Amino acid sequence: MLVPLQWEEDKPCLRVLDQRLLPGENRWLVCENSRQVADAIHVMAVRGAPAIGIAAAWGVVLALHEVAGREDWSAALQERLSQLAGARPTAVNLHWAITATQRQIAGCETAAAALAVAGRLAAHIQAADLAANQRIGELGAALLPERARVLTHCNTGALATGGHGTALGVVRTAWSSGRLQSVMATETRPWLQGLRLTSWELAEDGIPVTLIVDSAAAAMMQAGEVDAVIIGADRITRRGDVANKIGSYALALAARAHKIPFYVAAPASTVDVSLESGEDIEIEDREAGEIWRAAGLEHGIAGVRTRNPAFDVTPASLVTAIITENGVSWPASGEGMELLAEPARP
Repeated sequence: MLVPLQWEEDKPCLRVLDQRLLPGENRWLVCENSRQVADAIHVMAVRGAPAIGIAAAWGVVLALHEVAGREDWSAALQERLSQLAGARPTAVNLHWAITATQRQIAGCETAAAALAVAGRLAAHIQAADLAANQRIGELGAALLPERARVLTHCNTGALATGGHGTALGVVRTAWSSGRLQSVMATETRPWLQGLRLTSWELAEDGIPVTLIVDSAAAAMMQAGEVDAVIIGADRITRRGDVANKIGSYALALAARAHKIPFYVAAPASTVDVSLESGEDIEIEDREAGEIWRAAGLEHGIAGVRTRNPAFDVTPASLVTAIITENGVSWPASGEGMELLAEPARP
């Protein structure tokens, strides 16, 4: 199984598989402090909402190592956590993991005590994500027709999670149970996660996969070659609006036009019940150079403006079902997400 993150207790450090270089090169970044973890998240060496949350949890552990010998360790820790939290604004798992750790260590009187608690929690978050993905796979696969032809967007597999995957977890489980015929993966510009990561993961598993350019998705639906669309999510609101990789909204519109079910698979930690609607979600705008470099150009064309939103929001009315490890919700029929949200940790 592919693993995007490895914690080494002896050093201590977090090893991050640099996904910007895959599949051509397997290079591991060694993060020895919280700033390096924040940088790895910001530059997308690690990406995917669940994996970002796991990395953030270990980033808090590294931050506690940094401040362990200081009398003002609590204040110094907050500075480092603010830097971690600012690495990427849209994915709720980043802030969820940091907040969960802060809540757990709130009663600790020393940095050493907080470090022990944070370390146990980070390990638990990573293990729990894998278990959640396996459950999501079971619930999602049961929704697919026999011999399903699935279209997916971006990368939601082992590389984006603690293992197995969310939307790709559904695909993997459906394949192993004989319910899946094939997968169609969009290239997912400008970072090409579908081309570089999703198609590679599926090929490594022996799952039949066809790569298409993003703009071909609607035509494939029109041609009758897609039975279901399955994507992941970076944030889901109380009513079921879904923030995910840019292009997801267009896929939902095309799926609705062609009467194809549109499923979202994500861990319960992605559900943010503090937000009522997608209008409340902060959408990350990334630098314009990413667009030009995807076209093989180091610099843009003079006089051409660019916009590079990393995410869009799909309204609940276009979402057939949302699958978390806690169950399945049907937001298109008005069902909210409260029952599927992450329960409070003991």
